[in-house]
Parts: sequence; C-alpha cells; structure tokens
Amino acid sequence: MAAPAKSAKKSPPTPANNASDADIASAKSAGKVWVNLDSKVYHKSGRWYGKTKSGKFMTEDEAKAAGYKAAQSE
Repeated sequence: MAAPAKSAKKSPPTPANNASDADIASAKSAGKVWVNLDSKVYHKSGRWYGKTKSGKFMTEDEAKAAGYKAAQSE
C-alpha cells in the first residue's frame, strides 16, 4: 500500500497584476495612472492605485484614448 502523498504548503494566491510598492513608487514618479481593467476606471492616486486585481500602469493620455474614465472619488 502506497503512503499518502505529502501536500506542499501553498501561500495564498496573490493577484498577478497587483503592483509592488517599488512599482507603485516608480509609476507615481513617472506620472502614470493605474487602470482597473475590470471597471474601466483609472486612478491617479489613493487606495486603489496599484492595488486592484486586474490592472496596469499607463499614462493618463493612454488611458483616456483607450476609453477609461477617471475615478470620481479622487
């Protein structure tokens, strides 16, 4: 009889596009916005800047040209 396979401990999944603190600092200094790909809203700063599950950095002009709207709460 075979011994049961040991399961490796897995860390909880992290969103692939959730930016690191270094990425956020670099993007802010370059004047980039964080685009939430799901909601079609971009953030210039604040709580969601670099923190949504599905997003990326780009210039504000690129975000507007792609049809994204500025977050109203910022």
